[in-house]
Amino acid sequence: MPLLKGYEIETGCSFKDSLTGLLNHGVFQLLLGQEMKGSQRYGRALTLALIGIDSFMRYNERYGSLQGDLAMKEIGRIIQENIREADAAARYSGDVFAVLLTESDATSSLVPVQRIRHAVESHFQGTMTVSIGMASYPEHATKKSDLIEKAQEALLSAKIKGSNRVCEAQVPVEAPPDASSPILIVDDDAKNLKLLEALLRPLNHEVLKASDGEQALSIINKADVDLVLLDVMMPGMNGFEVCRRIRAHEKTRLIPVIMVTALDDLESRVNGIEAGCDDFITKPPNRAELSARVKSLLKLRKLSRRLASVENALFSLANAVEANDAYTYGHVERVSGMAVGLGKRMGLSEKEIEALRMGGALHDIGKIGLPGSILNKAGPLDAEEWEVVKKHPDVGYRICRPLEKNLGLALDVIKHHHEKLDGSGYPDGLKSDEISSVARVMAITDIYDALVTDRPYRKGMTKEKALAILQEEGATGKVDIEVVRHLAEMITRP
Repeated sequence: MPLLKGYEIETGCSFKDSLTGLLNHGVFQLLLGQEMKGSQRYGRALTLALIGIDSFMRYNERYGSLQGDLAMKEIGRIIQENIREADAAARYSGDVFAVLLTESDATSSLVPVQRIRHAVESHFQGTMTVSIGMASYPEHATKKSDLIEKAQEALLSAKIKGSNRVCEAQVPVEAPPDASSPILIVDDDAKNLKLLEALLRPLNHEVLKASDGEQALSIINKADVDLVLLDVMMPGMNGFEVCRRIRAHEKTRLIPVIMVTALDDLESRVNGIEAGCDDFITKPPNRAELSARVKSLLKLRKLSRRLASVENALFSLANAVEANDAYTYGHVERVSGMAVGLGKRMGLSEKEIEALRMGGALHDIGKIGLPGSILNKAGPLDAEEWEVVKKHPDVGYRICRPLEKNLGLALDVIKHHHEKLDGSGYPDGLKSDEISSVARVMAITDIYDALVTDRPYRKGMTKEKALAILQEEGATGKVDIEVVRHLAEMITRP
């Protein structure tokens, strides 16, 4: 194949993975891109299946890394034996394989994919299984990057549902033309309310109306609103304050807001942006302009709802992990809240605060790979058990990485919340400036909560003693002394 020969010539490396003999990640990406172009040109279906080994870390711990490598090689052989010559298989990353099923839609691809899953389960007699996520062109995605992302989301869903499963990506659902999205219009002038309602009704939207800020906030808290058209100059609470309050609450912060105003000066627009509005329309609104901006922001609203559902699935998994740890129940919620408060006190950016919120909620999700005998051990861990525990940040990072675009800096919190400034932390042994500000904040709040919480082998410390230990850690260069100072101030002088 010209592509494979070209890869070897350009890179000077084999196009095969040295352990499994399947294609390597780089050449598979090139092949996927080439096949996508062919499918787009000739209207052919194409399916990508990502195959992840379930609990591979535990298998390695039980049987040894040599047996783990042999098992991975064997799974590669099973995959290759159960696909057609026209298909392609690769070691995609770590313990994840990829299969490209050419000229196959999701329905026809299910046969070989299920065959692979059953063959692995049968060969290893249940000691090792695989979970599989599938996405097809054009049914689930029309671009290469989207196809990969959909397959990764499907693989994550398969693992969340209990492993040894096959999950197909969800088909993007476009709202029918007559679908009604609730839109709230807010204006103290009844004539303006009637005008906006008249412009929106032909677009088949449900229109809710409010004549002041208090009434608007009451409706938003009760109804499932998809968009707010908000007048600026109102008696009592003006539009800027209403927008700020919408953004301040978790339930409503993602609702798009359009400021509808007669003000056209720069200062008003800056105030609107600072309050968190998404767009501006000048009174009286033009029908075509209003329609275009409403449609654009409603699409954004639908996307945010989909992202929220994926986020909720991860949070549910994190809560399930914590529920299995009898001695740290409530730890995640406490640490997340404390980290957000500390980040705000330190003047971190909104992006960093959001990373602390989401990263705090998910920072221990990697403990899903830890056996209950370690999680609930009634005493200190021995050296071997401690080495197992130290892997949980990296496991959590790999679980959440498919949602990198959504999680952003929160991934850094998940992976590096046990790093130390002197390089003595884990999993990567980072030092000094290599550790981000959000990871430093999470590290210190995580340690503090662990110190003041009761454990089976010791009672929780007083907050004074816990802070003294952290201050000593800061003085010796292990943790960020400035973050410790802010934490001490927050706890002793809220």
